Amino acid sequence: MADRLVIERLEFEGFVGIDESERTTPQPLAVDLELFLDLSQAISTDNLQNTVDYATVAKKIVATAKQEQFCLIETLAERLAEVILEGPTIKEVRLWVRKLRPPLKISVGSVGARIARGCCIGRPSQNESAASWLVNHRHLLPRGQALDLASGEGRNALFLAQQGFEVHAWDRNKDSLEALAAKAATLHLPITTRLIDLEQEPSIPVETFDLIVVFYYIQRNLIPAIIKSLRPGGIVIYETFLIDNHERFNHPRRREFCLGHNELLLLFSELRILAYREGQ
Repeated sequence: MADRLVIERLEFEGFVGIDESERTTPQPLAVDLELFLDLSQAISTDNLQNTVDYATVAKKIVATAKQEQFCLIETLAERLAEVILEGPTIKEVRLWVRKLRPPLKISVGSVGARIARGCCIGRPSQNESAASWLVNHRHLLPRGQALDLASGEGRNALFLAQQGFEVHAWDRNKDSLEALAAKAATLHLPITTRLIDLEQEPSIPVETFDLIVVFYYIQRNLIPAIIKSLRPGGIVIYETFLIDNHERFNHPRRREFCLGHNELLLLFSELRILAYREGQ
């Protein structure tokens, strides 16, 4: 794909480094981006709705760098690629992220990592690669039956099936579930899909699942059912937007789709917390 948008030397602050001081003190970073997508409709209509708003991309990068910590610049690069590829429009991203003032005794201009990610280069996009919080905590996961709530096209369901889980993927979007079922069949993975509107049918079988994952979906009245549906020793992994994201970037547009500070801890207070992170 020849069409691309370019963002050159976007400067921001983030938390990345082997030393703890680097992960607690913001340091200057920069990234260069090439975003590969079909620009033909944008060119013919001269309408922003038919392309990618580079200001939105920049805000996502700055927010991710401020809210998360990384030991390696390579991990930061991967995370930024995941964020950029979350939507269906951008097919490939090439980026160069770097520390502008690395803690070295010798003089260098910068140190960083260059990566290319996306479906056009033989690497799945974020729609097909599992959420980093899930991947990074896979050592905590019990074996058995897993439920992916609001699964979409199943990036997390596919990952869990590849880890040996028998996966149930629930969503209200028929097209997404059909796409997931086709991928699972091609890969010979044990994934069962269910078309369900959880807002209309907020129930889950009791003591059925060893693992329940929910990403970027919030339905507060469903959480008691999630807890009751866990088998003894079962685990919930839950990640969604914080209210800070709405207040800073107006995304999601509705406040009720965001968690308040420490709200997730309160909602799951009857469970033991094994890992928790909240954006700053």
